[in-house]
Amino acid sequence: MASPLTLRLDEKTRQQIARIARRKRLSTSEVIRQAIEVWAEGQEPVAAPFELVSDLLGVVRGGNPGRSEQAGRRFTKLLKNRRSPG
Repeated sequence: MASPLTLRLDEKTRQQIARIARRKRLSTSEVIRQAIEVWAEGQEPVAAPFELVSDLLGVVRGGNPGRSEQAGRRFTKLLKNRRSPG
């Protein structure tokens, strides 16, 4: 269960939060809760690089599935073609 918290805000910030709350049809408390949650999550250390991109994995579909095959050879060929007079 959530517990109450007193928070003092300047008038400009309070008005900004109120506008956001109206636009998103949320209570000001919910807007503040969401903002604090996002901030707090950003403060936690990341255990592994995988966690940084885990929400992106599997999002993109399509393209050449074999594009990484023989990438070194393809890159070498590309560099050689750039160096050759032409």
